[in-house]
Amino acid sequence: MGRGATPLQSFHLTPTRLAEILLWVTPAIWSSNYIIARTAVGVVPPSTLAFGRWVTALLFMLPLVWRERRVFLTHARGEWKQLFAFGALGTWICGSFPYIAGHTTTATNIALIYSAAPVGITLAGSFLLKEGLTGRQRLGMVLAAAGLLFIISKGNLDVLLNIRFVAGDLWIVAATAAWISYTLLQQWWKTRLTPVQRLFGSTLAGIMILLPFTFQEAASAGDQWFSPYAFLLIFIAGLVPGLMAYLAYTFMVSQLGATRTGLLLYLSPIYAVLAAWIVLGEVPQWFHAVGAALVLPSIYLASARRRA
Repeated sequence: MGRGATPLQSFHLTPTRLAEILLWVTPAIWSSNYIIARTAVGVVPPSTLAFGRWVTALLFMLPLVWRERRVFLTHARGEWKQLFAFGALGTWICGSFPYIAGHTTTATNIALIYSAAPVGITLAGSFLLKEGLTGRQRLGMVLAAAGLLFIISKGNLDVLLNIRFVAGDLWIVAATAAWISYTLLQQWWKTRLTPVQRLFGSTLAGIMILLPFTFQEAASAGDQWFSPYAFLLIFIAGLVPGLMAYLAYTFMVSQLGATRTGLLLYLSPIYAVLAAWIVLGEVPQWFHAVGAALVLPSIYLASARRRA
């Protein structure tokens, strides 16, 4: 630091450093989806909620893409297959399957199945993307998984041993597999699009895929779900866990790689507990504190950059 320079002046927010900050912030944004999924049951049909969520996000992105629309269209023509793959994986499967599963399975089962995603991303990333892990990072991942399982089991091993899976859990298995593929392909497939343009293109493709499922719901449910509260849920879902979370995730994958970015899935249940406490009045229990004490330091260990 030069003479007369303050610590703030010497702090340079590089893209990598910003991505490392977002690694801790994005799970808080994403955890809002747990609250939305829980409160939307009986209010908005699942595919309709997903469709409205991504239409909302698309409208927010449109002004950001419109100025460079010719550049976007030029590059999108060459990457349309990739955009449709991302739309199917991220917008359709990961966007609507959890809402469908929420009608037939428990939150415990959803959290348990989703906890396999960072492990799957790490294993596949180490082989496909050659993202090697240090011993420190492996230790961090083990501690994070232990903390998450402690929360899911409520500190009681019998809870894990007595978990029963139902047909609805298959929706979450499919969503977990899709998210692993979505994360890895974000880095595997190179692009000439900016993160906003890539998300805009994949969202547009995903909306096309969601459209027939939404029409099917509309044919059976009609307009009975129309209410200001339902549209508020759709708006929040599109802005917060839709646009903000996915943009941040796409940026982090490009800067940190798939393996380190996948770690944020361990933080989401911790933040979801706090969000449920603040919004729904669900008071955290002692096992939440123990699990968080394992998860939070382990994320720092696992996300640490390798020294030269």
